[in-house]
Amino acid sequence: MKPTLYTAAPLAMMLILSGCMVGPDMQAPETPLPTKFSEGGKVTDGDVTAAAWWNAFSDPRLNHLITEGMSKNLTVLQALEAIEQARQGVDIAGAGSLPSITGSASENLSKSNGVNATAQRSTTNGGLSAAWILDLFGQYRRAKESANATLDASYAGADVARLTVISNVATYYVNARYYQQLLAIARENLKSRRDTLALTQAQLDAGAASRLNVVQADGLVNSTLSTIPGLETNFRQQVNHLSTLLGVPAPTLLADMQRSGPQPVARDRIKAGIPADLLRNRPDVRKAERQLAAAVANIGVAKAKLYPSIQLSGSVSVLHLASSPLTGNGASWSFGPSLQLPIFDGGALQANVKSSEAAARAAYLAWKASVLQAVEDTENALVAYNRDRATVSALRASVKNYQEALNLSMTNYKNGASSLLDVLDAQRSVDTAQQSLAAAIRQSALDYIALNVAVGGGYAVGQDKAGE
Repeated sequence: MKPTLYTAAPLAMMLILSGCMVGPDMQAPETPLPTKFSEGGKVTDGDVTAAAWWNAFSDPRLNHLITEGMSKNLTVLQALEAIEQARQGVDIAGAGSLPSITGSASENLSKSNGVNATAQRSTTNGGLSAAWILDLFGQYRRAKESANATLDASYAGADVARLTVISNVATYYVNARYYQQLLAIARENLKSRRDTLALTQAQLDAGAASRLNVVQADGLVNSTLSTIPGLETNFRQQVNHLSTLLGVPAPTLLADMQRSGPQPVARDRIKAGIPADLLRNRPDVRKAERQLAAAVANIGVAKAKLYPSIQLSGSVSVLHLASSPLTGNGASWSFGPSLQLPIFDGGALQANVKSSEAAARAAYLAWKASVLQAVEDTENALVAYNRDRATVSALRASVKNYQEALNLSMTNYKNGASSLLDVLDAQRSVDTAQQSLAAAIRQSALDYIALNVAVGGGYAVGQDKAGE
């Protein structure tokens, strides 16, 4: 039957209304930011997410471990699965506004014997039913908008996981090399103190030294020996941390790491850019912004439920009956709209709207907090790293001075011009200065790592950002 003006007009109005969407549209969130960091410049660094800043350590082993971590870390792999879940969530959300078609079929055989015996009867049924909920006020479009924002947040979450892995691998590697350096210092000092003990024992045998001198020298040897087991424990614990991050057995990595290497020293002066760069480069800030977008879209979903909904539904059914003496076919169809109008629900729908609005406000505050935290992280790391070079330089000079003092005191002790106490004091000073220098080098490396992580650098290395 050809539609008349009276039947076509309501359908046209439905289609017009289906273009409406209630609820607020997402606007880019804003918060006041300084034009520069307290010890930074006013020039943007642009996109630093693909900058492999760890290359500044010139350590191929560290480069390999970071590459392995980004591809094999279990937290990163879980984050990638979360992306797949969110991607399916987009399809699920979008399916609500599409027509649904369901098919059915059945075959039934029946026969009865006895007084009321009947012939065998075969009944075949088949049908199709279709339904389409008109998205008059954008409930399903807002739901899909929220799902897409959640998908974006999942991508950012994977970037957070990658950046965290890079930070942790680099940190544990630096710590492992630090403890190896302390072990090397302890073993070198142990050799020096054993030489001093042997010299003192020889002087005692020659009558040129007292038993007290020997006991003091031996005590310093044992004191040095006592530090070595703890340092070895600390080294192995850092390697175990690395093994967990990489998802490999600890003995495998331990054998490689026991081939000692120098402490990592960053040969680079990093530029922190400007605070506004963090909005683009920090994955946790982007994740919070996308979570805000999802929360804003959910307000539209909640508001759309306050309005009427219309469903167009129809069905076609075909019947075939085969029996003796009756055989025949039949068909039926139906079509029509149905209207659902919320009248009284005890305030649940309005409460749902208010709850969604509160969730959006909380998401904005979470985004703002992530921005402030990003600025603080960068400021703290920048201040620390800018002062590390001066500390390391002064301690290198200190080690050189105390080493010279030790050599002079040892020469004087051999010549009888100074006491053993002078030598032992000089050895302690050298030991302390060497440990302080190793700690300063480690701290400089850790601050360099923290600064690059704070500005959001490196997590997109080897990633196809366009595909996200």
